[in-house]
Amino acid sequence: MLKSKEYKFWFATGSQALYGDECLQEVAEHSRIMVEALNKSGNLPFEVILKPTLIDNVSIRKIFNEANGDDSCAGVITWMHTFSPAKSWILGLQEYRKPLLHLHTQFNEEIPYDSIDMDFMNTNQSAHGDREFGHMVSRMGIERKVVVGYWNDAEVQSRIADWMRTAIGIIESSHIRILRVGDNMRNVAVTEGDKVEAQIKFGWEIDAYNITDIAEYVQAVSKGDIDNLVDEYYSKYDILLEGRDAAEFKRHVAVQAGIEIGFERFLEEKNYHAIVTNFEVLSGLQQLPGLAIQRLMEKGYGFGGEGDWKTAAMVRLMKLMTQGIKDAKGTSFMEDYTYNLVKGKEGILQAHMLEVCPTIAQGSVGIKVTPLSMGKREDPARLVFTSKPGKGVATSLVDLGNRFRLLINDVDCLPQDIQMPKLPVATAFWRPEPNLATGAEAWILAGGAHHTAFSYDLTAEQMGDWAAAMGIEAVFIDKDTTIRNLKNELRWNSIAY
Repeated sequence: MLKSKEYKFWFATGSQALYGDECLQEVAEHSRIMVEALNKSGNLPFEVILKPTLIDNVSIRKIFNEANGDDSCAGVITWMHTFSPAKSWILGLQEYRKPLLHLHTQFNEEIPYDSIDMDFMNTNQSAHGDREFGHMVSRMGIERKVVVGYWNDAEVQSRIADWMRTAIGIIESSHIRILRVGDNMRNVAVTEGDKVEAQIKFGWEIDAYNITDIAEYVQAVSKGDIDNLVDEYYSKYDILLEGRDAAEFKRHVAVQAGIEIGFERFLEEKNYHAIVTNFEVLSGLQQLPGLAIQRLMEKGYGFGGEGDWKTAAMVRLMKLMTQGIKDAKGTSFMEDYTYNLVKGKEGILQAHMLEVCPTIAQGSVGIKVTPLSMGKREDPARLVFTSKPGKGVATSLVDLGNRFRLLINDVDCLPQDIQMPKLPVATAFWRPEPNLATGAEAWILAGGAHHTAFSYDLTAEQMGDWAAAMGIEAVFIDKDTTIRNLKNELRWNSIAY
C-alpha cells in the first residue's frame, strides 16, 4: 500500500554580517513573511520550514548536516537575500546529500524607484548574492534545481511544487524494494539490466523469489477473505459476463481475489514496493495474475511485465511522486502494442496482456473473464476500460551496458471513439510528440523499451530533474524533437557519459 509520509522542505536564507544587525533583522523578517505566504498559498504540496539566516561557514555546515539527519526533510531551498560569500558554503555543500533547490528571487517585486538608496541596494541584492552562490554550486559540480522569478507568483510556486514532487522521488528512490517473481522473460533483451549498478545509482533493492514461494501465500488465503474481496469487486466494477455462466465467471474472479490477497500479504511481510511477474513461470497459480496486479498497482505498488524490474521501480517511483495530487488522472505500467497509420489518425494502441492500472480509466471499469493464449493456465479475470484523454509523459529506463538512459516522451492520449469489442484488455491510445513517425523513430534510435511507466500527472521536466539527480542520461522526445538533432544529442551524450 502507498503510505503517505509527512515530508517537509527547509528554507535557508544566505546573508553575512557585513551590513550590520539591522540588515540581518530585515533579512530574517523578509524570509519569515515569504515562508508564511508560501505555506498559505495552497500551491505547494508540502510544508516549508524556515531556518535561521545563514551567515558563516559554521551555521551553514550545521544546517546542512541537520537536514541530512532529519528523515522528514526532503530537501533544502536556498536563497541569497544579500551578498553571501560563496566560500562559506563549501563545506556544507560538500556534506549535503539531499535535493537542493536554488530559488533565485527577491523580496520586492518591483524596484522602489522613488525611495531606492544604497542601504536598499546592499540589503536587497539577490541578483548579486545568488550569482555568487550559483557559481560555487556549479564549480563543485552539484546537481540542483534553479527556479527564477518572484516568490509570490503562482507560476513560480508551481515550479517549486513540481520540484518538491521530484525531490520526493529522489528521496524515496533509495527505499524502493522490488520483488522479482522468477526471472525475466527468456531471450528478451530490454527487460534485462545490471541490478548491482541500479542499486548503486538509484538505491533500489531487487530480489528474486521462486514463484512457489509466493504461490504458497496465495494458497493459504481463506475462503472467507476471498469471498469478502469478491463482494467488493462485484460492488465496485461492472460484471461483463458476455454469455459466460455466472457461477463459473465468479469462480474465475475468486481466483484473482486470492492472488491479490496472497501477493499483497507477501509484499507487506517482506516489505516490497514493486513486483514483476512472468507468464512463462506460473507454478502453483491457477491463472496469470491480472485483476490482482491491476488492483495492487491501484494501491500504489509498482509493476513490470515479463520480469521488467526497471519499469516496475519507475511505476512505483512515479506513483510516489504523484501522491496527493488533487484530481490526479493516474499513473500506470504500459506497453506499446500496435499502430494506427491512417493519415491524420496516427497513434499507438497501448495495453498489456492484462495489467494496466485502473487509475487511468475514464468512466466505468468492468471485469471480464476470457482466454489468454499465453501462460497455459485457466481464463484469467481482468479489469477492462479505456484511458482518459489528455497529455501525459511516458518514460523508459534502459540499460545500455555502460550506463542507464531515461527516455522521456510527451504524449497525447486521444479519445477512443471506436469500439474494440473483441479486445478484452484495458487500453490507451496515444500519439507521441512531435508526431508518430518522428516520435517512434526517435524512441527506437535512443534504444527505448516497449514497456513504459506512464503518468498524466507528471511532466517531462520533473522526470528529467530526477534523472539529473540520479546522475544518469535523459533523452527528451517532445514537440521540438528532430531526428537530426536527436542523433547529434545521442553522439554527444555517448562522450559525456
